[in-house]
Amino acid sequence: MLSTVLKQVKSHPALIPLFIFIGGGATMSMLYLGRIALKNPDCSWDHKNNPEPWNKLGPNDQYKLFTVNMDYSKLKKDRPDF
Repeated sequence: MLSTVLKQVKSHPALIPLFIFIGGGATMSMLYLGRIALKNPDCSWDHKNNPEPWNKLGPNDQYKLFTVNMDYSKLKKDRPDF
């Protein structure tokens, strides 16, 4: 199958950007999925030792991918301890 794709790319060089963008999009989507699975407090992999990981987050922890004009180091604790 790879040889067929290489033949097509050699005979039609206009397909090269298509393969680059599809490969880049697939790579970025897999990286984002991995980030969500490992960094997001809503996803818990260890239910025995840490059943509610969102309770252990401090006010300075950043778990969002992108926030505009937010300095997490200046936030104060505004919730009770459980």
